[in-house]
Amino acid sequence: MNMNWVKVIIAAFFEVFWVIGLKHADNFWTWTGTVIAIIISFYLMIMAGKKLPVGTVYAVFVGLGTAGTVFADIVFFGEPFKLAKVILILVLLAGVIGLKLVTKDNVKEGVES
Repeated sequence: MNMNWVKVIIAAFFEVFWVIGLKHADNFWTWTGTVIAIIISFYLMIMAGKKLPVGTVYAVFVGLGTAGTVFADIVFFGEPFKLAKVILILVLLAGVIGLKLVTKDNVKEGVES
């Protein structure tokens, strides 16, 4: 896996934190952490999008972020476990993985801005 896809995965990881922060932040420090997570998440996604197909990058970013957020809701915030929800998230992840597998890593050469 090339480094740009690692950036997308890390960006999706931080997406989970800022999405949770949008719901649960209630003071200066939690809002600061939420903003930092947004900045890191979008910076990494934008950097990866400069080298990889932007549509696929965005789909993978959102799909992994969605799955991570649902998982965090169930594990950390007491959201009820529903088999249908988990199956649908697995279908979403299968689509995201499928997109990644059929997308060629045509990394553009040149000067980075």
